[in-house]
Amino acid sequence: MAEARLYSRSAFLALVLIAATATVGQAQTQAETLRVRPLVKDGQVLVTFALDGGLTDEMKAVVSSGLKTVFTYTVTLKMKVPAWVDRTVATAVVSTSVDYDNLTRRHTVSTSRNGRVEQSVVVEDPAEVARMVTHFDRLALFDTKTLEQNRDYYLLVSADARPKPTSSLWPWSGAASGSARFTFIPN
Repeated sequence: MAEARLYSRSAFLALVLIAATATVGQAQTQAETLRVRPLVKDGQVLVTFALDGGLTDEMKAVVSSGLKTVFTYTVTLKMKVPAWVDRTVATAVVSTSVDYDNLTRRHTVSTSRNGRVEQSVVVEDPAEVARMVTHFDRLALFDTKTLEQNRDYYLLVSADARPKPTSSLWPWSGAASGSARFTFIPN
């Protein structure tokens, strides 16, 4: 009888812990979201996305510490398949690294797409750096040649930053995500 009570109490505590963990994870996910907007134009899927709230104070502290900080955005284009698993059409990775020089008080911001560096600029204003790593406008990431006419698609964008500002045991902390749907209708 005593073992049954101990087992019931342990099971109850485990359920409370799981519920609390899910609540914390959900609150973090809602606080860190990406706004995503697709635009199909001139044979390309143009993707605009922005991290709500920009950089947190913790991430600003990591950048200003002088550690090289890399912000990685993984953009996945999926085709909606009724009553089946949605098909991944293509994936692109956009990353921005920030190197802060404490002596000159300048940031070197480098942007790459699928591993190829596209631009590298030196910036003095921290607000401009925050904008450069959290806002992307009309990136031509996918070609419409791979899309089927009159089909529903969606974009999934997930963001991550390295190094993490704090160590955490939660596997979902520090990441943000967003999505947007569209129907491909050729011009």
